[in-house]
Amino acid sequence: MNFVWICLGLVGAVVLFLILNDEGGTAFGMQNSKFAEVALLSMWGALIAAAIIPRQGSLKIAARNAAAWLLIILLLMAGYVFRYELQDTASRLTGGIVPGSPVSVQSQDGVEQIALTRSTNGHFVARMELNDQNTRLLVDTGASTIVLSNLDAERIGINTGELAYTAVVSTANGQTTAARISLQSVGIGPIVRRNVSAMVAQPGALDQSLLGMNFLGSLSAFEFRGDRLYLTD
Repeated sequence: MNFVWICLGLVGAVVLFLILNDEGGTAFGMQNSKFAEVALLSMWGALIAAAIIPRQGSLKIAARNAAAWLLIILLLMAGYVFRYELQDTASRLTGGIVPGSPVSVQSQDGVEQIALTRSTNGHFVARMELNDQNTRLLVDTGASTIVLSNLDAERIGINTGELAYTAVVSTANGQTTAARISLQSVGIGPIVRRNVSAMVAQPGALDQSLLGMNFLGSLSAFEFRGDRLYLTD
């Protein structure tokens, strides 16, 4: 019955191939859905063969092994069929466990949005890409522009020692001065803006970088609903 296990192994490999080839749309000249049907029929054929073809040794062991293979393949196929639902669930779990993680959702009218979950301290935090570097920003609708802490600015590659801190800004700690800069890119999920104006606060003047209205105002909409903030490109 070695050939039966080989067939089952091949079916499992086909399912993995379908998962990895999801974006391709076709496999060996067939649509992925048709190819999946062929794989399913092959699985049942191998299972029937395992039941009717005799072999040396215990039939009970053979049946148990066949059932184990069947369960594995069914789980792989279920993962392929429900891949989008699983991705959405994983994103929601991540957003709940790690506040600020962007979660892709759809509005009631089918528009793609990014959702942020409120942190335990009551504020909204956004984990974003600034100049392709991960940065955590506090959403602040009272800030007219993005304001980076000096440490965050250095971390994304800005030489803070060469900046001119001449612009007066207001923070939670009072007034301070900051330097004007331009960020090559500011992104959260699929929402990306290029050449965005920002400021860098003096060393020690700001503990948390701020996401201001120059980014939020570039969106078609942003809405606070309960413990979630929805961003629409």
